[in-house]
Amino acid sequence: MSEPTSRTWVWRFDTPPESIWRILADTARFNEAAELPKQDIDETPRSDGSVVYRARARLGPFTLRWEEKPVNWVHAQWFEHCRYFEGSPFEYLCARLRLMPEGAGCRCEYTAEVSPRNWLGRTMLRAGFLSQVGRTFAPLAKSAGDCALGRRDTPFDCKPPRLAPGARARVGELAEKIEATPHGHGLAAALGDYVLERQEVDLWSIRPLALARQWRVPERHAIELCLQAVKEGLLGLRWDLLCPRCQVAKASALALDQLPSGAHCPTCNIDYTREYSDNVELAFHPAHAIRAIESGEYCLFGPISTPHIKLQLTLAPQQSRALEVELAPGLYRARTLEPGPEQSFEWRGEGFPRVSVEDGEVAIGPPDEAGMVRLENRTQTSLTVIVEERAWARDALTAKRVFSLQAFRDLFDEDVLRPGDHVEVDHVSIMFTDLKGSTALYERVGDPQAYALVREHFAILGKAVRQHNGAIVKTIGDAIMASFDNPLDAFECALEIQDDFDAYNRTSAREPAIIKVGLHAGRCLSVTLNNRLDYYGTAANKAARLQGQSEGGDIVMSPEFAADPAIAARVSSLDPREEQVALKGFDAPVRFVRIPEVSLDRDRRGRA
Repeated sequence: MSEPTSRTWVWRFDTPPESIWRILADTARFNEAAELPKQDIDETPRSDGSVVYRARARLGPFTLRWEEKPVNWVHAQWFEHCRYFEGSPFEYLCARLRLMPEGAGCRCEYTAEVSPRNWLGRTMLRAGFLSQVGRTFAPLAKSAGDCALGRRDTPFDCKPPRLAPGARARVGELAEKIEATPHGHGLAAALGDYVLERQEVDLWSIRPLALARQWRVPERHAIELCLQAVKEGLLGLRWDLLCPRCQVAKASALALDQLPSGAHCPTCNIDYTREYSDNVELAFHPAHAIRAIESGEYCLFGPISTPHIKLQLTLAPQQSRALEVELAPGLYRARTLEPGPEQSFEWRGEGFPRVSVEDGEVAIGPPDEAGMVRLENRTQTSLTVIVEERAWARDALTAKRVFSLQAFRDLFDEDVLRPGDHVEVDHVSIMFTDLKGSTALYERVGDPQAYALVREHFAILGKAVRQHNGAIVKTIGDAIMASFDNPLDAFECALEIQDDFDAYNRTSAREPAIIKVGLHAGRCLSVTLNNRLDYYGTAANKAARLQGQSEGGDIVMSPEFAADPAIAARVSSLDPREEQVALKGFDAPVRFVRIPEVSLDRDRRGRA
């Protein structure tokens, strides 16, 4: 084997390392922009639980095959990526990127190292192989710097995508149809441009929460937009089952009733189960009639592909390394890329704890000096040690959240679980309301007038629930059951309902509409009843029973709901009363919190 050859390029940026890292460490996006070929990946587990990653790609007349080594990196500082080729002119190719603060900006050193295998490899190097790498990457680095400064919306320029015939005209027509519904929010044209112009890596999984952050719009607006775009034919949807370690989808289905109860992640070599609250994601992609996205990977490993992983390093047997780190205090988990033990811990910002891997154990030890972390592999095999944030993928639109969105229930009422199937959903906020005295109302004013009032009352409730990111699960006579992913949304919806009906009663010529409200949060079973997604269990039953304790014009809630940190202060400001009552279906008397009508009236006048 010949001596390796390397070349280093230096780029300077006017922004700090963090802003450049999120662009240049996005290796899949970078490789696509550099027009590198897509890869087919084979992941083969070994008997010890580790995985061998082999890839192949077509480059001109050649088919390249190589073993892909896990990328080493420290967040916002450096990464190292090596490929070992089979039957190629090169033995290996390693790319290393390092960012160093420099004044108000940073200095970037990018190094490519190649080891030729034979005369052809040496000839390619003499012919300027590395110089061509520099000519390709230099304009991409400039684009990255401009994007970090806000001078351009996208990091890189890419070759025009292949679109279906007539796609551009069709997208314009679909955008008009979407805007003709309540769910366009003036965003349909932007979504159409996104589908037509963005890189493929942006379109494999279109995440509405990421769009909302990018466009600076409410999350509900972006979600409703994407749901309506599926109905009109601009987007398709799928349900992804994300691996709890790498947080990448390893199983997918077009409908909930086709989603498996578990999957195997070949990258992490683990089996995992379906959790609707955490790892079942509703993701979107361009409709095939607009833009077909071909299969394949631009990069298997990459720091931005798994942004929750802040440090990843392969250590030889008995190896120890100390690394500089700049991490925010918070909850972390230490583990290995290979299947094995893991350890969660909270870091408060003093000195980052030492991470030691021994046979069957990950130990969290005393810290090294400030700004350093020491990783130790005390086993007899090579291991890739990982330190990651415990936060789940922030842009994943989970099934739990989708179930509690009115637009989803309105547009996809057929997308339900298998008959007889059920799933446990963690901590859904449930609201029950009822129209007080509705039976006497029908007798007093007659069916036509009473029915008209009931219809108006449902319209007011529906508007409030939707605007607070909730969904009406079902109506029961003159009552509704609504669900919310967030207790704050549920509580603010209850306040708005009482505000809206106060205004309605002061301006309407009809009989006063007095609303009873009950709130509770807890674990529920999501089931299919009467061809719709419904909630069943103690939490739903308790919310219904609490609504029965409402006197009308007030709000009744469980003590657990009232104590939620997001609403506790607001509840306390409304002079709540604690009460206790025997409820059907509960063995012991049940405590609850009532916000009296007089308190809501006083608060309403104070906000007027």
